[in-house]
Amino acid sequence: MTRIVIVEDELDIASVVQDYLRHAGYETTHFADGQSALDHLIASPPELTLLDIMLPRLDGIEVLRRAREHTSHPVIMLTARIEEVDRLLGLELGADDYVCKPFSPRELVARVRAVLRRTAPPAERSQALQGMHGLMLDDVHWRASLEGTPLNLTRREFGLLQVLSRHPGRIFSRARLLELAYDDTMDVTERAIDSHVKNLRRKLGAVTPSHDWIRSVYGVGFAWEAPGQG
Repeated sequence: MTRIVIVEDELDIASVVQDYLRHAGYETTHFADGQSALDHLIASPPELTLLDIMLPRLDGIEVLRRAREHTSHPVIMLTARIEEVDRLLGLELGADDYVCKPFSPRELVARVRAVLRRTAPPAERSQALQGMHGLMLDDVHWRASLEGTPLNLTRREFGLLQVLSRHPGRIFSRARLLELAYDDTMDVTERAIDSHVKNLRRKLGAVTPSHDWIRSVYGVGFAWEAPGQG
């Protein structure tokens, strides 16, 4: 599982970010001060770090400066500072992106995905992710197949499949699916979720007509139903 370190001294912000990243399928570790974070980054570099600038003990710029002597893993800076000098300094030291507070958690997850795709080694960028029961998801190219058959999904359908299939048996409300599956929800409504689920069922069912992969829970939402699970 992809590991992400969150370095943020505002605990309410850190908690929300952790929640969204975990629901997006990432493993997270949180540090509230720069020195503790730096020690961890040097000893065990993650796949990505979200690094606040204003931190106790050691500020984020210094953490990034020292960390870059030991690791080249991607770093996204989080800050309330909007001055251009801070932005340029962070990027010159090796930051891969820069997000200003306040920010949308969904947008932050989208930026994390984009940076991870952009910085992955070439072999990893082209490698599809093998799922259970013959389902394969390619997060880079937004493609999916079932038992070797391409599903030809829209990006909206792929986002739903990604969230549901990675949490088998978990029931998601329409509102929660809207938050987790789509980076930009301006043109998507909860009612549209039903339409996307219907299309997903049809495309999955065309490959495996004997199994209904997505279970409807009346009055609640939907859950991924792996063969033999229920």
